[in-house]
Amino acid sequence: MREDGIFKWMVFQKSDEFRLCFCLRPVDLRCMNILLLGSGGREHALAWKLRQSPLCKELLIAPGNPGTAQCGVNLDFAATDFEAVRATCIEKNIGLLVIGPEEPLVKGLVDFLRGVPGLQALPIIGPAKEAAQLEGSKAYAKAFMERHNIPTAGYREFTRDNLEEGLAYVRNHALPVVLKADGLAAGKGVLICQSNEEAERELRAMIGDGKFGAASARVVVEEFLDGIELSVFVLTDGKDYVLLPEAKDYKRIGEGDTGLNTGGMGAVSPVPFADAAFMEQVRTRIIEPTVRGFEAEALDYKGFVFFGLIKVGDKPLVIEYNCRLGDPETEVVLPRIEGDLAAALLATAQGRLSEINLNSDPRAAATIMAVSGGYPGDYAKGFAISGLQMTPTTGADSLLFQAGTVEMEGQTVTAGGRVLCVTALGETMGAAVEKARERMEGIGFEGMYYRRDIGYEFENPHPLTPSP
Repeated sequence: MREDGIFKWMVFQKSDEFRLCFCLRPVDLRCMNILLLGSGGREHALAWKLRQSPLCKELLIAPGNPGTAQCGVNLDFAATDFEAVRATCIEKNIGLLVIGPEEPLVKGLVDFLRGVPGLQALPIIGPAKEAAQLEGSKAYAKAFMERHNIPTAGYREFTRDNLEEGLAYVRNHALPVVLKADGLAAGKGVLICQSNEEAERELRAMIGDGKFGAASARVVVEEFLDGIELSVFVLTDGKDYVLLPEAKDYKRIGEGDTGLNTGGMGAVSPVPFADAAFMEQVRTRIIEPTVRGFEAEALDYKGFVFFGLIKVGDKPLVIEYNCRLGDPETEVVLPRIEGDLAAALLATAQGRLSEINLNSDPRAAATIMAVSGGYPGDYAKGFAISGLQMTPTTGADSLLFQAGTVEMEGQTVTAGGRVLCVTALGETMGAAVEKARERMEGIGFEGMYYRRDIGYEFENPHPLTPSP
């Protein structure tokens, strides 16, 4: 250990690698067991990054996938199995719990564990149930933004009790008009209606007929915002925050941003139009008021905040909050984060985020998602995947993250719509995209499809012309 002024430099040895980190005060160097909940590409990327930490003694993932098994030990229970999470935290002496998906957060896993003797002080990454309503309820999020003067689209909310009023409202609303199911609807609860008749029909179907189940018992009707979208992420302990690299994802199934919406066909980072002046507006008008709002309302929020933003003219507005990292944005953002993520998450959970500084790799990153034939509609499963020998390794400039996969009879096979993704880093966006496409060409399974134009509007100097 060497001391330079207020800095303490420490070199950790793990296996055959040496890593250098710095801190503003002495840190607890004891290794800890980490439990990560989730099973998708987001969790594979998190597992890959957490495994690099010298603080990580054993990494457990529940339920994980064949990709996360390369980074730690998969456990056979769902992220929403509260009792199994409780038992594992106690039996495995977990020192840090990282909750990947939104469902256990919205259902109150953090609150549940806070009531378990011996786990009250367990460091957890993820907000408590009320704070998680920022994602769990569109109406809750809009009201929070309104209270704290955070720019967003104008809106009204309707239920069965005032359905007729809602029908009259959309009958005369400017077009297009946006209808959002209030609750979680697996990414399918947002409709953009191009006619007033369509808006009336869909509002009645959502509230009156339960089109999205309980999620659409309440519907938020918003004005349509015309602009370009991006995702901004912060890590916060409820008082301080660290800004992570921003990203832009691609939702449409078809090249040229055509066709049906999906869970995400790829992403790029950084976002060229998010320059210093724009990001300063994001900080001062959106991020800082949000974090101050957490503190003012005494919300228990220790974890990631995903700001779904839209740039209208030169102004940022909030489309939505998510209370966790996005997917596939995680797979493009984490490879650009330099430093010890586990140490940063531990500091966040312990309310010490002011001590942490995470730098970003200046290179561009591009992520391309391979999906099953037929997705986002019906698709078959169980197809063997070739080309998986490319596994994530520290310092590599191309990485493969598994998402909808399972192990069957000694083979890794498809088990979901979004199967896997490749992330590549390059000195330019064009170089990163080209490298990701080249890597994807070495992977195959029956019916495999991927967009070859991810990042097309930012590639320079050799943009790929989107297919018609």
